[in-house]
Amino acid sequence: MKSNRYFKLLVKNLTVPSRIGIHQHERLAPQKIRVSLELTALEPEDLNDDYDKTLCYADLVTRIRSVIGRTHYNLIETLAEEIAQDCLSIDQAYRITVRIEKLEQFKDAESVGIEIERSKTYS
Repeated sequence: MKSNRYFKLLVKNLTVPSRIGIHQHERLAPQKIRVSLELTALEPEDLNDDYDKTLCYADLVTRIRSVIGRTHYNLIETLAEEIAQDCLSIDQAYRITVRIEKLEQFKDAESVGIEIERSKTYS
C-alpha cells in the first residue's frame, strides 16, 4: 500500500508594511504587520535531494508580499484569506494556516490578529 508523505513549510514572523484597516489613520499610512504561515504539501515520491521538485521558501515569501501589496484591505481576515488561497493554488499544497498580527494597533498590546486554517477539497 502506497502512503502519502507530507511536509510542512514554515514562514515565521515575516514583518512587512501593509495598507490595512478601516480607520482613517490606517488609510493614511502603511502599518507593520507580522505574517506567519504553515503550509502542508505533498512530498514528491522521488525527491532525491532535487531542489526543482520541492517548494521554495522564497517563493512563499514572494507570494505573501505580492498579496499584501495588491491593494488596501479593510480587514485582516480578508488578507489572510487571500494569502491562503494564493498559496493553496500551488499544486502540491494541501493545507495552510495563516496568522496575521497588527503590531501597532494598541500601545499596551504586542499585537492583535487572526489565524485561519484552510485546506483543499477534492471531489
